[in-house]
Amino acid sequence: MSKKSSRYKLVKISRIIVAVLISLAWFVAVIPNNASAAITTGRMLTLGSSLGGATTSYTFTFTVPTTGTIIRSVAADICTTAEGTCTTPTGFDNASSTISQPTNLGDATGWTVSTATAGSLRLYKTTNATTPSGQQTLVFNAVTNPTTNNDNFFARITTYSDDAWTSSIDYGTVSASIATQNTLTADISEVLTFSLGSSTVNLGPLTSDVTGSGTSTLTASTNATNGYSVTVSGNTLTSGINTITALGSKTASTTGTPQFGINLKDNATPNVGAEVSGSGTATATTNYGEADKYMFVSGDNIASSSGPTNSNTFTVSYIANVATTTAIGDYSTTLTYIVTGNF
Repeated sequence: MSKKSSRYKLVKISRIIVAVLISLAWFVAVIPNNASAAITTGRMLTLGSSLGGATTSYTFTFTVPTTGTIIRSVAADICTTAEGTCTTPTGFDNASSTISQPTNLGDATGWTVSTATAGSLRLYKTTNATTPSGQQTLVFNAVTNPTTNNDNFFARITTYSDDAWTSSIDYGTVSASIATQNTLTADISEVLTFSLGSSTVNLGPLTSDVTGSGTSTLTASTNATNGYSVTVSGNTLTSGINTITALGSKTASTTGTPQFGINLKDNATPNVGAEVSGSGTATATTNYGEADKYMFVSGDNIASSSGPTNSNTFTVSYIANVATTTAIGDYSTTLTYIVTGNF
């Protein structure tokens, strides 16, 4: 055994798994056949998960232009196209859907979900006596996503003055995409590289005096009035009850100290990453946009644009350090990236 090996305990971390899920939401303005309906503004659909066939939440936000009329029912018809005959996407299921009480739709409580119409997310309140105000938010839970990956679908949202979805008031359409899940695995004994195309990762030797590092990329663009934001969620590297400490604030990489963090910069210590590329105007957020400083807090916004932008490619740099006392084991994590358009 070498002198170096006698000073440090080799910590083998295998099968680092980073799953990248990208959920995109944008809008398509389509005027319904009812010529009296007005178009809602600020429309957005956020999926709790963009994985095909997943059971998740659908959060709709929009602002109704007709504020003086009481709304007693709302329907979001899920279709394969933005207009014309509505065909429900394969796999979509609302039969078990529930709701959280809507915000600014009218009365604060007493709204009821209806699952009687397949392919349509619906709620109503017969006795609603309050007019809408501000921005409306509707949350449907336990919804099953369509199963066709890398495919768009559309939600045609209509508000009604009655509780039977017949007398329409306002209308608007949003679109979302079901994304594939790329699984990357790594072995500590090899050099770490991320390739979403091949779904494989190799990781080089990691000891208490060597920082493990690697990269993945994400690309986004939008025509949204207020741009887009990118969030990351998940846990730090974990093996059973053992974890590698996630950096809760911007911190330099230090060998010999348990650390897990990311940033979106071209770094020197360690030599990993790249600056954002492309003709767009998006930038990394403050916490993830300083070279040689790393951080990881689940739910953080890591990149955004403030308006419509062409494509940008961000390189996410990952670093992992261990101590001589870090427990041996198979460590893994799953990270989810969600890109949301802000219309």
